[in-house]
Amino acid sequence: MANQRAEGLDDVWDDWQDAVNMTPKQLEEWLETDESKSVGDTGGDGESTGHQSGRRIVEIQRTKKDDLTEDDVAHMRKVVGYVHRHRAQKPKDDVEHSKWRYSLMNWGNDPLA
Repeated sequence: MANQRAEGLDDVWDDWQDAVNMTPKQLEEWLETDESKSVGDTGGDGESTGHQSGRRIVEIQRTKKDDLTEDDVAHMRKVVGYVHRHRAQKPKDDVEHSKWRYSLMNWGNDPLA
């Protein structure tokens, strides 16, 4: 069964490519910033859900498409859903320095890119 593509990967692939517009290097550098760490729900464990997601996104981006797992596909769907929902909540004020943008960037999407 080697090289069998994970179920649903082709369905989510184009949406994933649209949603995640930061390179792995850009995302890794962003995740090191205080701004990145300042947003999101930590659930008490110190790292926000979005920050954890950002690290997972980098792993997925660095994995060959044919090596992605169904678990990766599930996370890709979660990212696409989050980005679409969150972008719809765009604030009217200063977007560049907003928690809204910082949260999206943790999920691999820079709305100003």
